[in-house]
Amino acid sequence: MRIGMLADVYKPHVSGVTHFISLNKRAMESAGHKVFVFTFGDQDYEDEELNVIRSPGLPVSDTGFYLGLRYSRLARRKVRTMDVVHVHHPFISGRMALRYCRPYGIPIVFTNHTRYDLYARTYLPLVPEAISTALLQTYLPAFCRDVDLVIAPSEGVKRVLRGLGVDEEIEVIPNGVDLALFRRKARPIPREELGVDEKNVILIYVGRVAAEKNLQFLLRAFFGAHGAYPHSSLLIVGGGPELEHLKDFVQRSGMAQAVHFTGLVEYERLPRYLAAADAFVTASVTEVHPLSVIEALAAGLPVLGIDSPGVGDTVVDGHNGLLAPHEMAAFTAKMVRMMTDKDLREKLAENAAPSAQRYAIERTSAQLLSRYEELVAVGKGRRPGLLTRLVQGLRDQLA
Repeated sequence: MRIGMLADVYKPHVSGVTHFISLNKRAMESAGHKVFVFTFGDQDYEDEELNVIRSPGLPVSDTGFYLGLRYSRLARRKVRTMDVVHVHHPFISGRMALRYCRPYGIPIVFTNHTRYDLYARTYLPLVPEAISTALLQTYLPAFCRDVDLVIAPSEGVKRVLRGLGVDEEIEVIPNGVDLALFRRKARPIPREELGVDEKNVILIYVGRVAAEKNLQFLLRAFFGAHGAYPHSSLLIVGGGPELEHLKDFVQRSGMAQAVHFTGLVEYERLPRYLAAADAFVTASVTEVHPLSVIEALAAGLPVLGIDSPGVGDTVVDGHNGLLAPHEMAAFTAKMVRMMTDKDLREKLAENAAPSAQRYAIERTSAQLLSRYEELVAVGKGRRPGLLTRLVQGLRDQLA
């Protein structure tokens, strides 16, 4: 099959969505398929992989996203040759799929990777919540009716989509991870290199350092937990727009000796950082199915998180981690327990790696491929004739 992945942004931008696309592209290519990524901006970026097709776009501030209103001529010509396309952002790339692929009968798959309701609250604080929710309730159900398959990465996200009014069939296919990289026993980063005392319990967060990740909440909880158990350190691995702000916040709080920022690290080195830690922590409530949590579980780390869609679908309280409500005192109390109860950590760690097995990329990409093949088989009867395709192609060229 020829598979098109449509995304508003791709590498070098670092996010769960770009990681998802990259992992599935590699897995599907290994299975003998040709996978193309259609995206916007970063046209000077030298891709290390084949078949990444970039169209011009205007940068949206310093977010890493680009605003594009149409595909380039090359992208338009190429996307029409796909057997199936998979949309990963509904607003821009979703419109591109409907504009350039629907007239040719090419099946369109959409995965909802993002809690758009919560992102709107974070990045559009001046827009009343009722208005942003109403806009989503207008747009997402209509868009989902126009595509051939809607995928949610977890049952929690499926419930969120239902709450926004999506009434189409929604299939749950979890996000996958290349578990092989994390299952191997990695050599831990030396604690002296991290600036951490040998006696300390190390909590680690891995991911984008951005407002939607609720990191200031995580830091405040850690400050309280550290007061109760001083032999503890927090390691924040990753980069993003909030990095310098949070460093300054930690410095002003007098906690610089306990909180350590690594910035971006090479993905291949990530297992070494996880191996140096005792538990993984996250306070994000915007995840739909966080790859970083699955990676931590695969590496054998218990996870502390907030009981919300995504994290709450992956972490089982008391089995492979601990869950708390989105409330400071309760979350801090669970963090203190994770720090101080070594027997509990070891019990949770025993269940961590086995619980990650269902998210192996080989398994989840095979599920996607199976659905693609079904849609392609059904869609072949809907493909327009040669004359229709020629007329549509001429319209594309003149648009």
